[in-house]
Amino acid sequence: MILLSIDNAELAYGLHPLLDRARLTVQADERIGLIGRNGSGKSSLLQLIAGRGVLDDGEIRRADGLRTVLVEQEPELPAAESLHDSLTLRGGLTDIDDERERWRIDARLAECLQRFGLDGARSPAGCSGGERKRAALALAFAMQPDLLLLDEPTNHLDIAGITLLEDWLLKGGNGGGPRSLIVITHDRAFLDRVATRIVELDRGLLRSYPGNFAAYEARKTDELAAEEKANRRFDRFWAQEEVWIRKGVEARRTRNEGRVLRLEALRVERAARRERMGSVKLALSAGERSGKLVAELEGVAKSFGTRAVVRDLDLRVMRGDRIGLIGANGAGKTTLIKLILGELPPDAGTLRLGTNLRVAYFDQLRAQLDPERTLADTISPGSEWVETADGRKHVMSYLGDFLFPPQRAQARVAMLSGGERNRLLLARLFAQPANLLVLDEPTNDLDIESLELLEDTLQSYTGTLLLVSHDRAFLDNVVTQTLAAEGDGRWKEYVGGYSDWLAQRPQAPAPEKTATAKAASAEKTQRPAASRSKPGGSKPGGSKLSYKEQRELEQLPDELEALEREQAELTARMSGADYHRQSPAQLKTDRERLAEIEGLLEEKFMRWSELDRRATQAAGA
Repeated sequence: MILLSIDNAELAYGLHPLLDRARLTVQADERIGLIGRNGSGKSSLLQLIAGRGVLDDGEIRRADGLRTVLVEQEPELPAAESLHDSLTLRGGLTDIDDERERWRIDARLAECLQRFGLDGARSPAGCSGGERKRAALALAFAMQPDLLLLDEPTNHLDIAGITLLEDWLLKGGNGGGPRSLIVITHDRAFLDRVATRIVELDRGLLRSYPGNFAAYEARKTDELAAEEKANRRFDRFWAQEEVWIRKGVEARRTRNEGRVLRLEALRVERAARRERMGSVKLALSAGERSGKLVAELEGVAKSFGTRAVVRDLDLRVMRGDRIGLIGANGAGKTTLIKLILGELPPDAGTLRLGTNLRVAYFDQLRAQLDPERTLADTISPGSEWVETADGRKHVMSYLGDFLFPPQRAQARVAMLSGGERNRLLLARLFAQPANLLVLDEPTNDLDIESLELLEDTLQSYTGTLLLVSHDRAFLDNVVTQTLAAEGDGRWKEYVGGYSDWLAQRPQAPAPEKTATAKAASAEKTQRPAASRSKPGGSKPGGSKLSYKEQRELEQLPDELEALEREQAELTARMSGADYHRQSPAQLKTDRERLAEIEGLLEEKFMRWSELDRRATQAAGA
């Protein structure tokens, strides 16, 4: 079943069109990974699909009743007293006329917030970028769209959050996730696990490749080689014709009008050929070697209030080590980096730094960039020249290596996008020799091609590297040791990258079977009083659940999930193109069962809320 089709789409914001007669068809149950260089128009395309923009020309056709939800790179949360209320406004839940549907979405939202580790009662004003992203994702899953649109969903998420998102997307419509998906991401591991098709936006065209990212890479390599060969053959022929037309008198005597017209057509074709965007040129000098010992920590501890971030850590960093730090958001990775560098004093233990250290620090918040300075002044203040690993370069040429054209050299940093700021910070770091390189989340907002070039550069770097990243493929390709947060301020060192840590780490205990049911405690305080009626009656102070009621409370989440799965399957079957060919008896049976499921869902949600309320009151009595 076709959900959406784009035909001959044209869209331009500058010299080159973002979409140039582009075509795309999205089928039901597809998970499409949308990739392309920074600035190629991927986010603009998602906005168009979501109905938030208009094409210059062409057409977007949507299936009748198609429900789409877009989660932007930096989701905005409306002002409200609670995160739950803010999401209710963002999702337009108050505009839903069907009270039962509105109540069901509200209940699912409470469950989704709980799964993403968020408290719906907290203020949205205090949410971090990662929390805003998780909240917007929770709302998107609660609304169960036919087509979910995600723009860089893994930015700001830690590895556990990324894995949870992948698991949910893989469940599809039958497991509460979206039936179909279009996602923009630079996370290659995410694309390898989730995508069923890769669509590349390249020079205004949409090119489709079946399979995941690994399958795309294999085919793309062959495609680019064939394109380059064809261009060389075209250019040789074109050059020969240009020589012929310039032969002077002899050519004018024998000039063939057909050949002249063909040459004019060749010139038009060559002028219209859009070359692939240039690649970032990275070169990193380690400069003078540091001492053999870079840093040594013995019994180091650091706490903030009652929370231990680092506890009794022994660590030795030697010259040439490539250490990746992994852990949940808030685990203390940046704090540990500052302890290793001596920028933060430990509460206990000793730190010894090596000799002749020259540190270059990539800050994930990009605090080192002054938004009011120009690009040229940021790279080389007070000078027109930059000393690089490849020798002395003019600042304009050096900025060009990082895809900044000369006309932008005097632009202010404040005018740059997130990806451009990352490139500028890398350019600044790489302009100075450093034998200790610290990269704190360098991969955010970089396109895949730039990521792979950064990997190649780091692999040939002879200094010491400390890397904080949630990009699993990047970690695997760069680091040789992993320092992982184990909880309660404990850190443990493992040999190898992310995949090696995954194989060696202690296995986490199985989640509680009743974890899903706990979502109701967040949801019940937000539901209107009329919806919290007590079908069985209970005393105002609450009463302890009987053994039978406790068992019922534990089983209700599984029963609800089974009903929602059956509802999704039945709805999908009834939406099929050939469903009308079923017998009248079958059509009637399906309609009756669908109505029955709706009634059961409402009844069981009410019962779940009632039992959970009583259990909570009894526990607090």
